[in-house]
Amino acid sequence: MEYFLALTTSGIAVGVLYGMLGMAYAVIYKSTGVVNFAQGEVMMLTAYTAYAIASLWDVGFWTLLISVTIIAIFVGLFIEFVFIRPMLGQEVFSIVMVTIGLAVAIRAIVVMIWDADPIPFPSGLPGDVVSILGVGMYDSQIYSIFVFLALVFAMWIFLRFSRIGIAMRATANLQTTALLMGINVKRVFAIAWGLSAMISAVAGIFIASVQDLMPDMWFSGMKAFPAVIVGGLDSVFGAALGGIIIGLVENYAEGYIGFNLKEIAGFIVILIVLMIRPYGLFGKEEIERV
Repeated sequence: MEYFLALTTSGIAVGVLYGMLGMAYAVIYKSTGVVNFAQGEVMMLTAYTAYAIASLWDVGFWTLLISVTIIAIFVGLFIEFVFIRPMLGQEVFSIVMVTIGLAVAIRAIVVMIWDADPIPFPSGLPGDVVSILGVGMYDSQIYSIFVFLALVFAMWIFLRFSRIGIAMRATANLQTTALLMGINVKRVFAIAWGLSAMISAVAGIFIASVQDLMPDMWFSGMKAFPAVIVGGLDSVFGAALGGIIIGLVENYAEGYIGFNLKEIAGFIVILIVLMIRPYGLFGKEEIERV
């Protein structure tokens, strides 16, 4: 029983990080219909930015978190304005290729500035181990769970009740109708990219707190991709829950089966879900008349 609890708690701790990145994927896709394959790299860039801030100034964890999320919003706005907005009207495949090129560029920039060696991340969080139901968890893991829940709640409030959130939902439903109703679609796209980068920054800080900074931490974004597929590309909250599902599946597969299944378990789940529900567990089924 203790072994099962250990796998479950560590799976949830990893799953909430996947869930944050899954939400970041889903926010962009829900508003623009584009999958951002540079999501992991944006997360990595903001995590290194947090390291630069913490190295220059003695700031606490919450100050660091708020500072980096604000910077991340501007990073997202910059990416949308410089790289994505000129591609409006082009095929989705072309925009996806731009995000892939952007991902490669960000990896190269990070290595040029900070080198490729792992760097301990000064998160400002205590490194104590807390016992919960007989299972040890780091403070950073507990913080990440609470921040994840706060993010999910904040996103629900934002998308359901704010004018911008309602505009994003309307744009996701049908861009042409949104334009006719007077919604500034370009502004909605920019907000979606800024919001996505902000969520990625939060995930990046917690990932760096657990495993240190390294150039290959972008791969966490790729490992989070199964979460958004499982939950549904057009469902922000489905992607959040999908992250927890993937985290648990990875831990159970590694703990009970082994054979290094943790690295591929999420992608196996993708294949199963796509065969049963191609639009994800919580995604909206689209019907096209031909």
